[in-house]
Amino acid sequence: MVTGLIGKKVGMTQLFAEDGTVHPATVLRAGPCVVVQAKTIATDGYEAVQLGFVDARPTKENKPSQGHFKKAGVPATRVRREMPLAVGGDPLKAGDQVNVSMFADGDRVDVIGTSRGKGFQGVVKRHHFAGGGGSHGSMHHRAPGSIGQSSYPSRVLKGMRMGGHMGDARVTVRNLKVIRVDLENNLLLVEGAVPGGPNGILMIRKAIAAKKVRVAQVEPVKKKGKR
Repeated sequence: MVTGLIGKKVGMTQLFAEDGTVHPATVLRAGPCVVVQAKTIATDGYEAVQLGFVDARPTKENKPSQGHFKKAGVPATRVRREMPLAVGGDPLKAGDQVNVSMFADGDRVDVIGTSRGKGFQGVVKRHHFAGGGGSHGSMHHRAPGSIGQSSYPSRVLKGMRMGGHMGDARVTVRNLKVIRVDLENNLLLVEGAVPGGPNGILMIRKAIAAKKVRVAQVEPVKKKGKR
C-alpha cells in the first residue's frame, strides 16, 4: 500500500471541539491521484509508485511523456511525485487510484512542501542575529560583525552564517494531527500550519515517527478505613 499522496494547500481555518476549545487547521486538497508507474525490485531495485495529481488544469506534454502516460493508460497529469510503498502492503499497478480515504480522523501525517520565498535577506531576519546597539552612535545596528580572523586561518570558514537567499526551500512538518477527513470533496484538515502559500503543491504521507497520544489516567481516591 502506498504511504502518501499529492495534495494542494487551500488555506487556513479554525475548528471548535466539543469542549469549546479552538484548533487552528489547514485545509488540504488531498488527491485524487492516479498511479502512473509502478516500480518493483526486479526492474528498478526498490518498490515505489509514481503518482500523478489529477487536476483540472490542462497540460501539454512532449512525445516521450505522452508515451509514458499512454503505456499506463491514464490521462496526462501536470504534477507527478514518487511515493514509497509500505512494507508488506498490497502492490499497486498503473491505473489504480489513490484518494484521501487512506487517512482517518486522529492519524498523524508528515507534510512536505516548499516554503515561501523571501528573496535576499540579512543576518537579522535570516538567522535571527541580535544586531548591535541601537543608540550611542554604534553604527552597527543590523550588520553581521566579524566573519573571520586576520592572522589565522586568514579566510572565511565554510558554513559561516551570512546574508543571502531566504525561503523557497523544501520543508517537512512532522506529526500533524488529522482533525477531519472529507471524502466527498477530497479534503483533509490537519491541525497547525504547513509550508508554502495557497495552491502550493504538497506531499502528504503517513507519519514516519508518529507521536503517541498521551491520555491522562486519574487514579481513584482511596477511602481511609475507620480505626
